[in-house]
Amino acid sequence: MRRRIPALLLAAALLLTIPVHAAPNSRENFTRGRAYSGQFSDLTTASPFYDNVAALYEYGLSQGRADGTYGLQDPMTVGEVVIFAGRIRSIYRTGAAERGAETYRGDGGPAAAGYLRYLQAEEVLGAELDGQLAAPATRAEVAHVLANVLPAEELPLINDRIVTEGYASRKFITDVSEYTPYYQDILLLYRTGLSVGSDETGAFLPEATVTRGAAAAMLTRMVDPSLRLKPDWTLTEADGSWEPSLADLVPPGDYIPSPGTLEEMDEAVRYMLSGGSSVLALQYPGITAAEARRVMEQALSVVKTYCEQCYNSVYCTYNQAGRVTLTFSAANLGERTREYREETMAAALDVREQLWESGDITASMTDTEKARVYFEWICGNCTYDYEAGDKSISHIPYGLFANGTAVCDGYTGAYNLFLKLEDIPCTALSGKGHIWTVAVLDGEEVHIDTTWGDTGDSVDDSFFAMTAAQSWAHHS
Repeated sequence: MRRRIPALLLAAALLLTIPVHAAPNSRENFTRGRAYSGQFSDLTTASPFYDNVAALYEYGLSQGRADGTYGLQDPMTVGEVVIFAGRIRSIYRTGAAERGAETYRGDGGPAAAGYLRYLQAEEVLGAELDGQLAAPATRAEVAHVLANVLPAEELPLINDRIVTEGYASRKFITDVSEYTPYYQDILLLYRTGLSVGSDETGAFLPEATVTRGAAAAMLTRMVDPSLRLKPDWTLTEADGSWEPSLADLVPPGDYIPSPGTLEEMDEAVRYMLSGGSSVLALQYPGITAAEARRVMEQALSVVKTYCEQCYNSVYCTYNQAGRVTLTFSAANLGERTREYREETMAAALDVREQLWESGDITASMTDTEKARVYFEWICGNCTYDYEAGDKSISHIPYGLFANGTAVCDGYTGAYNLFLKLEDIPCTALSGKGHIWTVAVLDGEEVHIDTTWGDTGDSVDDSFFAMTAAQSWAHHS
């Protein structure tokens, strides 16, 4: 019995106040139900986190420690972050901080385990933090835990434009890349005002451990929108010009750690692409080599539907814990893929600017008319590369813009890039050994094959805006 006393005492200390009136799934449940008046002996008004830690107490999210301190400078463990996240989720969902986790508490074990199981049942977290509750939390892990605690409508992207531009320009948040664990969750903290970084460059310090004071700042900004921040960054020249990146052309997707369907894999891939990443980390406990190959092949098939992104190969690793890491690139380019993608986007923007300045494209045109201009431009400025091998750059749009040569995926990628720059919805569709465009022009879904439109001495318009029946009469 003696061995269970600490766990029971800790569980009792974690029980917090319950609002009298609560609505399910409501931000109105976050109310300051009590006043802070010096309950934590180590918290002074000189602390930069005074308002945040006091707010944790007032919102009923923290009781402090048994010795009367909050532990301002102490490192926060993964378990403590999970406890706070579980309480925030529970208050939002039920109005009570402990109600969500109470049915998941077992006898013994760490106090955080019940909160973790609650967040897993709510699909806020997966199994990625199992066995790590006692470890000091990195700032990246804090971002991951917090990213899905509240629904998207409660965390509006108030800084989306400035963060996207600052990060894409590599002027800000420079210590975070697509290879940083949970980098998408880190960027979400910036986009929603939960963090603006630790210095004038917006550095996040993802691998650093987080103090309880710094964590309090992020936690209270979740429950109190008035505490959320806007970056004070100077991004562009005086003209305020801003050009889209390839990531901006992808509809954002949700992170799904274990995609089981094609639709879920598409969500996960869009999550990666819209964040400007080439790495997708998935979790499949107990996965075999054959299953890992199927996951890899499914993910690559989805990536190829976004062929304008210039990815056409994937490298897969997995471990015994079931973590599957997919790293996408353009064949034979490796780390140079980023450079080729940037040059492809710059070239496409230059062509687009020329066509608008020349009057070949105007604002009064329909989508069909704009799409035809780009169809004719590609057919008139590219030659099919009959010598292309499997690792040729003719398989990506870069080959078309840099060398004037391409094969079908290069043709289609360049064409889809143009369409998306004009906000025309499109995707790439594959048949046996071939790929072409499916687009929505003026409300009608049509098939467009720039490759076969360029097979003769002149542009063959019969491959522009085909019906589905016409398309399948040509394509396997």
